Amino acid sequence: MHPSIEDLSVTQTTTATPPAGHPLQRLTAAEITAARTLFDRAGLLTSTTRFAFLGLEEPPKGEVLAFRPGDAVDRRVRAILLDVADGRTHDVVASLTRGEVERLTEIDTSTGGQAPILPEEFIAVDEIVKADPGWVEAMARRGITDLDLVRPCPLSAGDFGIPGEEGRRMLRVLSFLQHRPEDHCWAHPIDGIVAYVDLVEKRVIELIDHELLPVPKEEGNFDDPAYVGPARTTLRPLEIIQPEGPSFEVDDDVVSWQNWRFRVGFDPREGLVLHQISFTDGGRERPLIYRASIAEMVVPYADPGPAHFWQNYFDSGEYLLGQQANSLVLGCDCLGEIHYFDVVMADGDGQPREVPNAVCMHEEDYGVAWKHTDLFTESQETRRQRRLVVSFFATVGNYDYGFYWYFYLDGAIQLEVKMTGIVFTNSYVEGSPWATELAPGLGAMYHQHLFSARLDMMLDGLTNAVEELDAVRVRVGAANPHGNAFTRSIIRLTRESEAARTAHPAAGRVWKVINTERANRVGQPVGYALIPQGQPLLLAADESSIRRRAAFATHHLWVTRYDPAERYSAGDLINQHAGGAGLPAYVAQDRPIDGEDIVVWHTFGSTHFPRPEDWPVMPVEYSGFTLKPVGFFDRNPTLDLPASTSSHCPHHE
Repeated sequence: MHPSIEDLSVTQTTTATPPAGHPLQRLTAAEITAARTLFDRAGLLTSTTRFAFLGLEEPPKGEVLAFRPGDAVDRRVRAILLDVADGRTHDVVASLTRGEVERLTEIDTSTGGQAPILPEEFIAVDEIVKADPGWVEAMARRGITDLDLVRPCPLSAGDFGIPGEEGRRMLRVLSFLQHRPEDHCWAHPIDGIVAYVDLVEKRVIELIDHELLPVPKEEGNFDDPAYVGPARTTLRPLEIIQPEGPSFEVDDDVVSWQNWRFRVGFDPREGLVLHQISFTDGGRERPLIYRASIAEMVVPYADPGPAHFWQNYFDSGEYLLGQQANSLVLGCDCLGEIHYFDVVMADGDGQPREVPNAVCMHEEDYGVAWKHTDLFTESQETRRQRRLVVSFFATVGNYDYGFYWYFYLDGAIQLEVKMTGIVFTNSYVEGSPWATELAPGLGAMYHQHLFSARLDMMLDGLTNAVEELDAVRVRVGAANPHGNAFTRSIIRLTRESEAARTAHPAAGRVWKVINTERANRVGQPVGYALIPQGQPLLLAADESSIRRRAAFATHHLWVTRYDPAERYSAGDLINQHAGGAGLPAYVAQDRPIDGEDIVVWHTFGSTHFPRPEDWPVMPVEYSGFTLKPVGFFDRNPTLDLPASTSSHCPHHE
């Protein structure tokens, strides 16, 4: 029996934790241990309780901005506790500093969603399905009897209003075959059969066996020299060296580099988080973004058949993107003079788990920053661009995602997502309108990768607004007699209800975040433009389940009034949630956003029609957006870049 919040008394832990130096400092191993001790002493843990999530409960923005070094810090955590014996789920907030549970809420899983999926639940599925007589018989009908070579692939269940599934904690399971233990199973999908698994009852509650399809035989072992052929020998060494070391400095996770300053954070759900991004201009540190993260991502598939209609994954909210972080390796993932950040997170038992080298930071040359050869003065000037790269990689099942934040010398910021790994495969049916044939009999379904960036803006302060800028053609007339004119339209977004917007590449549409109380030297409001790639949004039908659940992906832009409780684009618990949470609920309040403390949410991503060249492992595909200063500076901020020291570069003496 779990206690109610009224049953809890203030409990002081005996685990000593050093005082945090800053409210946004990442959780330490000692703090994770202290959190587990606190929950245990409060009677919230049993032998079957698992930590589906444990993260820093960040203080509201106003408290952080008011913080000064030496101030006391109240370190708080939030946890999602799951009892795997009965499925009961609790949302808990506690203060480690005061040793107090502040809030305890039991989630109604029939309406409020389920806790994120635990790694141990993925592992348990193998035993559950292989113990089911119907599943074993279905494999036998396909000529598969060595079940040790079958790899059940557990996947999030979603919510489709199927009778009997309300409140059940579930996974849906597809299966793949190995020819031998070292064979990559993705080449051999056992298609046409799906097991619906109840994770609490630990049994298959429904078996969909609708079609006998051949299992593709050809192997796709990209790590087998016999398959890929001999490695090429024509690539000569490429060395990246900085004889005097890197140009950045790191102090307690705070990075300083070429006028840039920000704090590196990490969240088990969002992964890499950047806090308090600022740029020093003319000796003044100017804030740009208070907090930047990937708040959600969804991967919906296009096959409407009985075995695949339900396939759509929220890799952040369902699988915890940050928990899937890789340990990065010098020379493989990162080149040059590297600074690594280790990350510590809680495992399912609430114990600290360290991921060494989870975040990589380095500098890159990025070609020419600016150049001019003057006809009249005969001067020749060139300056080189450079960028600071902060990145991490996460592996979620078959896909690998790299998240790269770039900071440029001229004040631009860019986020680039690198998508690679292995496409999700199925048995290809000739003429399928939903898939590409990659190899004989092997298909890959059409799908999308849609990300939601949450940008808590603070452009020169908290009085921000957003303008929509379009290029506009002008008809021939008295003001444009020769037809050469074009101009731009500017629309100020004033309320949340009018700020759900769609990109318009043909019009060069950008969204400009401005400070309504600060102007540059020519009287323009200081600003930064969000430049979208303008790729397709969510393509599922309006009436679909995934459109209700991933409503954030129906617009490229949303703007909301800041609220510290509004962190996730699709809501707090998206696993098996019916939809409507997150951004649709936030903007329904229709708060004013003109000259306010605002959050900008940007949807971007890729619509993937797989190619044979994406098999057996997919070359990196890129997606992202750029933030570029527009009137934020009074002139080119890179005029002070030094000329190259190379004797080959001409420059004015």
